[in-house]
Amino acid sequence: MNMKALTSPPITEAVTELKGVAVSLFAQLANGRLPGAGITRDTYGAGETRGHDVVVNYARQLGLEIAKDAAANTYMTLPGRNRDAPKIIVGSHLDSVPNGGNYDGAAGVVAGLLAVSVFKKLGIRPACDITVMAIRAEESIWFQVSYIGSRAALGMLPIGALDAKRFDTGRPLSAYVAECGGDPRAIEKGIAALDPKKIRSFIELHIEQAPTLVEAGQPIAVGTCIPGNFRYPHIRIHGRHDHVGMPRRFRHDAVAAGSELISAMDRLWAERDARGISMAITVGRCMTDPSAHGLTIVPGKLELSLDVRAYDPLELASLEADIVEVAKQVEERYRVRIEFGTRAEAPIGPCSPKICDGLADAAAKLGIAFDRIVSPASHDAAAFAQAGVPIGMIFVRNENGSHNPQEHMEITDLLDGTAVMAEWLRKELS
Repeated sequence: MNMKALTSPPITEAVTELKGVAVSLFAQLANGRLPGAGITRDTYGAGETRGHDVVVNYARQLGLEIAKDAAANTYMTLPGRNRDAPKIIVGSHLDSVPNGGNYDGAAGVVAGLLAVSVFKKLGIRPACDITVMAIRAEESIWFQVSYIGSRAALGMLPIGALDAKRFDTGRPLSAYVAECGGDPRAIEKGIAALDPKKIRSFIELHIEQAPTLVEAGQPIAVGTCIPGNFRYPHIRIHGRHDHVGMPRRFRHDAVAAGSELISAMDRLWAERDARGISMAITVGRCMTDPSAHGLTIVPGKLELSLDVRAYDPLELASLEADIVEVAKQVEERYRVRIEFGTRAEAPIGPCSPKICDGLADAAAKLGIAFDRIVSPASHDAAAFAQAGVPIGMIFVRNENGSHNPQEHMEITDLLDGTAVMAEWLRKELS
């Protein structure tokens, strides 16, 4: 087929006709969840593996080439006319947080398969390979490591990451990778399944994780940047357990110190927010020692986690320096000791301006309302950007936030995002 002669109406119609397929795929993904109130597709566990089986089954129906790598990522490829040309990868992850929602990550894999289905339906053979990648282990809650699947595929997984313990079992990542058919030894050697020089671009569709599109009344958005972050999963504040009658001047109260630290960090955020600096500070875990705390005991130990994200490396460095200084002041004021512990980080992922403009042009051509927004969340696309691959993001309206069972995405909005992806691919590969 002459791709230059193809107009947008067939793309729109072909995507619309796949609504039933989308509904079916999401239903199958939901049925594969682990028991619980929400959706749990556990990283390198039964839930995530079941998700990969679902999408592979549909990819086989499309006649796509199926491959796995050492990290057990799944690649589903529509061959192009020039198999040696750099390929385009579209996709996202299939794991979820415990008791999360059904669309975070999975929407991007489904959209990629639908876009390829459109090419098959319309008899289009692209100029280069289009690979739909179902990525493992994006949700860092399980092993406290970011972008495990994508960074492993690119040969960029940090040294020692395979020793990370899953939070609910204490077993190492290497054991889970092996159980899922991966090869931890190849990952440890830094053997890359993907060569960035052979990737033309990486496109990821994802539900929005703040109600920006809901507020704007837009079905989709073109992403412009993914935040970088630094994380301290296990900050420990050491004080002293004492009787509740202990006068204030003698106390070493870990909870009071932790409360002051959190409040001070929130003030740092408020100051920057007032100056229009986009960022976020989150204390996700905060707990005293259950073996020692009690109604009549001054708490002597507090543990908390910290995630700080922003869109500028200098701002991230400034934030970290300010937080360290605040912690020193809290130590002195409350007579406690603060250990930050292990540090992790993820890179900032700027989207390619050319791809952003191309996606915006595709939306305008199809008559689909859209906005341009930064992502509040981390995504695998950032790992590809760090490797030098041009990236693009499409966000789909999501009413009830993310990482919870109430994630809500209208299938019609997903189809709009898929149509934009398919139209961009059509134009890019014509």
